[in-house]
Amino acid sequence: MTATGQHTATPRRPAGPAATDLEAIVGELCRLLPAWLPGRRWYAGKGHGLSEVRPLLAEIVVPGTPALLQTVFRTDDGACYQLLVGAAPGPPGAGVPADAVIGSARTPDGRRLTLYEASTDPELLSALLDRFVAAEPCGALEYHHVPAAVIPSGLRARPLTGEQSNTSVAFGDRMMLKVLRRIMPGANTELEMLTALERAGDVPSAAPLAWAQTAALQGAEPAALCILQEFVPSRGDGWSIATAQAEACIRGACASLAPPGGFSDDAFRLGRATAQVHRALAQQLESRPLSLPEAAELTDTLLARLDDALDEVPDLTPCARGLQNAYRDLSEVVRRGNPLPVQRIHGDLHLGQALRTADTWVLIDFEGEPGHPFAERRHLQPAVRDVAAMLRSFDYAAHHALGDVLGAPPGRQAPHDPRGARLARRASAWALHSRRAFCAGYTAAGGPDPRTSPVLLRAFEADKAVYEALYEARNRPEWLPIPLAAVRRLAHGGRPAH
Repeated sequence: MTATGQHTATPRRPAGPAATDLEAIVGELCRLLPAWLPGRRWYAGKGHGLSEVRPLLAEIVVPGTPALLQTVFRTDDGACYQLLVGAAPGPPGAGVPADAVIGSARTPDGRRLTLYEASTDPELLSALLDRFVAAEPCGALEYHHVPAAVIPSGLRARPLTGEQSNTSVAFGDRMMLKVLRRIMPGANTELEMLTALERAGDVPSAAPLAWAQTAALQGAEPAALCILQEFVPSRGDGWSIATAQAEACIRGACASLAPPGGFSDDAFRLGRATAQVHRALAQQLESRPLSLPEAAELTDTLLARLDDALDEVPDLTPCARGLQNAYRDLSEVVRRGNPLPVQRIHGDLHLGQALRTADTWVLIDFEGEPGHPFAERRHLQPAVRDVAAMLRSFDYAAHHALGDVLGAPPGRQAPHDPRGARLARRASAWALHSRRAFCAGYTAAGGPDPRTSPVLLRAFEADKAVYEALYEARNRPEWLPIPLAAVRRLAHGGRPAH
């Protein structure tokens, strides 16, 4: 671990922790983090006790008072997490929430420093931007530019809220920095896919500008830590817009659910944007037909995911045979000679992964399923898998809005309430019209009509619903009825609702 001096682009700041203080700070973090880390939204090990952490990397990237450390720690389950740690002689600056304080450390000369998670400290984050402007190494850290990228300095940082897996920071209305939390070695899939979309040239997307990475983590490949990209001005994300529209329609404020009523026009545009992204990724990255052995392997993967879920969610058991048949039908389609194209896809698509601009939608967060190795996220998959995931998201938006209207999540709603039943029919109708509009927009942009592939849609929607059931059972049991209803419909031969 080393401390790198101040770059000339950084304004002069009061002297802060020295290189000799770094060992004491890191040692104190090792003591404090097992109690503090499990409370973070982006910590993936919830439900499992954390007894110790080990430092893999710690650099003073912004010297002075306060100072900023960019760190990576390994937990006792083998996962690696990045923390931006502020070190100040007193309380952290204005705007830093109380729960960001990790604790305190005493330096060798007796000074006491407050240690805090600094992703909400505008001063330190603005200073960190100068590292990307300079694109010079800092100890074991490397900062790189995308060729020809223009990165202005001196912009005020504004932490963004709502993200679960990582942390995002806006710099004015020009750039956004994604601070990756769970760190994995290897080339970052999101950086790779954003570069491909930028290369395509005709797909609205957030152009990548720069990134930070480790030189290596204990002999492993370099690992991306942050991605700096263009900021996308928007009216909001798809989840917030869709749930607001769904709630209005459930309350009876929509004259019609058919286009352009409800969310149908937006869903059509979102389907069109998704098809454009799929087409660009197929052109810029690899695309080919799925082979028969690969189809069998895909089916085995779906069956294994189901088995894992059955161990934790007994409510899935009555549907197990129907789900297994749905998955096996997928490989049967390929066996009969029907070509199934596979390509790079988004991999974790839902309404929250889309931003509504003035005239279109921009898909974001191309990192794939969090927690999966990058090599696995690069696997070529049918594009219909993204489509199925988005269709499930419409179902979730409708029932989430229904819960807001009724004042209770699905697991706490009265089972024989006439008003609730009437409003539930409106929610289902909203979801159905939104799904139809999305599929129509996807087809209008040149994508294959998802509605002509019911076997594929059924298999991938079922897999997504099983994943949702497992998540809800672990985190929000009162929401479990939403995916269970979809699982029952799909398992018992029901066609995907479109």
